[in-house]
Amino acid sequence: MLGIFGIVLSLVLLMLLAYRGYNVLVLAPLMALLAVVLGQQGPLLATYTQIFMQSLGGYLIKYFPLFLLGSIFGKLMGDSGSARSISQFIVARLGQQQAILAVVLSCGILTYGGVSLFVVAFAVYPIAADVFRISGTPKRFIPAAIALGAFTFTMTALPGTPAIQNAIPMPFFGTTPFAAPVLGIIGGAIMLCGGTMWLNFRARRAIAAGESYREPAEELDDPQAGSQTPSFWVAILPILIVITGNFVFSKYLIPNWETPYLSEAKYGATELKSVLGIWSIICGLLLATATLIVLHWKRWTNLQVSINQGTKDSLLPIFNTASEVGYGTVIASLAGFIIVRDYVVNLSPGNPLVSEAIAVTTLAGITGSASGGLSIALETLGATYLQLGEQSGISPELLHRVASMSAGAFDTLPHNGAVITLLAITNLTHRTSYADIFMVAVLIPAIATITVIVVGSMFGSF
Repeated sequence: MLGIFGIVLSLVLLMLLAYRGYNVLVLAPLMALLAVVLGQQGPLLATYTQIFMQSLGGYLIKYFPLFLLGSIFGKLMGDSGSARSISQFIVARLGQQQAILAVVLSCGILTYGGVSLFVVAFAVYPIAADVFRISGTPKRFIPAAIALGAFTFTMTALPGTPAIQNAIPMPFFGTTPFAAPVLGIIGGAIMLCGGTMWLNFRARRAIAAGESYREPAEELDDPQAGSQTPSFWVAILPILIVITGNFVFSKYLIPNWETPYLSEAKYGATELKSVLGIWSIICGLLLATATLIVLHWKRWTNLQVSINQGTKDSLLPIFNTASEVGYGTVIASLAGFIIVRDYVVNLSPGNPLVSEAIAVTTLAGITGSASGGLSIALETLGATYLQLGEQSGISPELLHRVASMSAGAFDTLPHNGAVITLLAITNLTHRTSYADIFMVAVLIPAIATITVIVVGSMFGSF
């Protein structure tokens, strides 16, 4: 029992201290070693260097290209004015009275095209503030609108999204980014429609009660303001290339490559299906980034600075996530975790989708990270769920989609780094805006995940 207490205590402290602003790069190894000490489970230095750091390094090796290319692509989309052009186009077509939907769709298109959610928040906020002010929509709903568009359906549900949350399950289940596409679309539609309806309902009630934007015109720190932006079709082309390129590479091109060399030890003694998904996203992002650079060749103020900054911006997110994965690997090595794991796996003996969803969303909530919680869950239980799925007649594609969607629910608790950053960008607080963020980015995605589990259990993967 002391071992389980140590695990629980370390998790609680990790969550609380992260909420207070302590960096997870320091917290994760300290909390992992605290659990080891309380459980009397082994030597500390060996645990740190041989378990924690080995796991951290393994995650970096596997996913660093996706973080790097995604961050550079997002930075170039912002610096070229493409992100602003897309947002302005959507706002102009929908009209000022559809302020919330305009912001949600702007964020959704950008994130579905591979732009980092942090870049999207910075790029869309100045436009959202203008639209909300003109339409009289209270400012406190801006964070929830951005969160709905950037943190939900395009992050975990829609097929083909290059988000890391959609890439992590691929090597564990041998799937592609387009796993269970129709179920993903159903889940994404629930998130988009449900979240938009909720925010419109809340905004109408607030306006009827006499609430308005309530702030004078702000001096927004928008480096693109006043500069000429590209046309919508030029701006959207690189995003279309990410999506279609990802699909073509994963479905038609890479599967036809001759890859017997992958069975050699120096290439990891693996097989094509284990790397297909990651390879397709890498190729799609490379092609889109090259197109973006060429399209805006005369627009770059300093291309080198943009690429360098995008590279730097990728480092902290991946190291934070990798540290959480290292923490999870240490916890998984403890005897107390075996008891917890067996309990979770046996929660629904006839349907492993239920226990998979609970395991992923619980760990995502504790760590405050969808990718971190998903990685921890699959590193420790991925093989188990794949085996249980085969025994129960559940396809790897359905396991993939449920795992990805489960990560995007309770990850967005108050201590989530993206939530804290978003509130800082908008100069708002948890008290004013978090209730609506919780509704659109936690509760409704959880409902969407449950729906996909029920439908998938009845009709299989499609």
